[in-house]
Amino acid sequence: MASTSGSSMYESQSTTRPSFFNGDNYPFWKNRMRLFIKFNDYLVWDVIEDGPYIPLRRDDEGKMVLKKKIEMSEDERKKIKINDKALHMLFCSFGPDIYSKVSSIESAKEVWDTLETTYEGTNDVKETKIGILNLSYENFKMEPDETVSKMFDLFSTIVNGSRKTNLSGSYSTHFPNLGMGREPPSSRPKT
Repeated sequence: MASTSGSSMYESQSTTRPSFFNGDNYPFWKNRMRLFIKFNDYLVWDVIEDGPYIPLRRDDEGKMVLKKKIEMSEDERKKIKINDKALHMLFCSFGPDIYSKVSSIESAKEVWDTLETTYEGTNDVKETKIGILNLSYENFKMEPDETVSKMFDLFSTIVNGSRKTNLSGSYSTHFPNLGMGREPPSSRPKT
């Protein structure tokens, strides 16, 4: 018998079904969905990152125009189908509210980008989040009544928050004081 006490976000913990997304906890869904898509077909992930294949040809005037279906090779049709597969994987993971917001979009990349902007914000918003995370990192310290496990969870949340913003650059860009072999600032022994 299925439990009804948990959130619907946790229903789809399967390698054969995409994680369900209803608008809650976008970073969790995004990471799981990215891994699910890559696991199933890396070419699908390429289409989500780079955009769909568009078969073009030169017309009589030398301009690039979209090929008609009858002009497409079998290989070109297969490449086009990858975008449809990506859309299918994404749409199967959405609840009705999310689906209705993006169902008219025909590019998997555009669907993904729309969700990122909607739930993570623009690059300016991401930069602000990085600033807040950096401040949290610099002010990080273990509280007297805090367990090591609790401290590690908080520290991991701060550092991993940088990854979730998906800005270009590495940890060292956003957390210049974070290096290999270094301990969190407040856990260093006092001298």
